[in-house]
Amino acid sequence: MIDIKTNFEKVTNNLPKGVKLVAVSKTKPNELIMQAYTLGYRIFGENKPQDLKQKHEDLPKDIEWHFIGHLQTNKVKYIAPFVSLIHAVDSLKLLKTINKEAVKNNRSINFLFQLHIAQEDTKFGLSCNELETIITSNEFAELKNINPIGLMAMATNTSDKQIVRREFNLVKKCFDKLKSSFFKDKEDFKEISTGMSQDYQLAIAEGSTMVRIGSTLFGMRNK
Repeated sequence: MIDIKTNFEKVTNNLPKGVKLVAVSKTKPNELIMQAYTLGYRIFGENKPQDLKQKHEDLPKDIEWHFIGHLQTNKVKYIAPFVSLIHAVDSLKLLKTINKEAVKNNRSINFLFQLHIAQEDTKFGLSCNELETIITSNEFAELKNINPIGLMAMATNTSDKQIVRREFNLVKKCFDKLKSSFFKDKEDFKEISTGMSQDYQLAIAEGSTMVRIGSTLFGMRNK
């Protein structure tokens, strides 16, 4: 039996002021999400567009839905009408699609650039230089219905804390560089989404403002 109340309290009691908790509810049933909702939690993360669309339709409308997975361009339309934040934007092509869908829905969509820091090639993301190239491009300047508010990254899946800490530090350095060079006067460019169940305390120590936690809250992932 999963004790949602105890699990959430354990995590939130360890979060410094100003660090947001994204409760990763992917693969979890609505009943578990509603248990957390009843306790007052409102930010939930999903990684499959159709699942997210269904949960948005079924669950209370004041939930702030974050899309945290790798997003394919042909799936943006499912979440564009309501998504609060897209965490993992890793190409200009994807940005153009998000902007197009945002225009259709008469809204601006917040997103995070995904930085690649892990040693695994299977993880997505851009280098800091590639991010700069996108940000300074004319094509990016023309996209008026998207709103960058920070960076997201996933560390290498390893028990070596030094590797993980070093990778999270790279995200902070890139964030600081982009902030001072391009977003100095943009107050809402302030989020660093790093850290999951196994490494969120290291991430917070290295500047994370948003942690994505699933199994620690909801139990191991359902296949």
